[in-house]
Amino acid sequence: MVSLTINGKPHQVDADPRMPLLWVLRDTLGLTGTKYGCGIAQCGACTVHIGGVAMRSCQVPLSQVAGKPVTTIEGLAGADGRLHKVQQAWLDHDVPQCGYCQSGMIMAVAALLKDKPHPSDADIDGAITNICRCGTYQQVRQAIHAAAKA
Repeated sequence: MVSLTINGKPHQVDADPRMPLLWVLRDTLGLTGTKYGCGIAQCGACTVHIGGVAMRSCQVPLSQVAGKPVTTIEGLAGADGRLHKVQQAWLDHDVPQCGYCQSGMIMAVAALLKDKPHPSDADIDGAITNICRCGTYQQVRQAIHAAAKA
């Protein structure tokens, strides 16, 4: 059994400690907002926050997160149900098309804004390496700058 805190709630998970966190989130806990994209930590669809740091959960073994708080897209909004400023900016700027990569992208951007509240375009280019097959990168950039102003 591994003790986890996911979105502020404790969980006891009976799984192989080598299992990637992504599969624990999706298959064991039913938190399907975190997506599987590539399985090799390249696309970013599986990005979550572990101890406040954006990480790609497809390559993080369960044993590495024991005792650390994990936040998924389901836990990003406030306890009052109010959307996180990045989520709101995504809606305001019509970022999603197919939407598959968006939860990971939003989690990466939320971490960026926590560390750099007013990022430059160079900061965005360096930090947001998530892949969007629909190519909504201009809307993503606009939404990031809008969220930084919020």
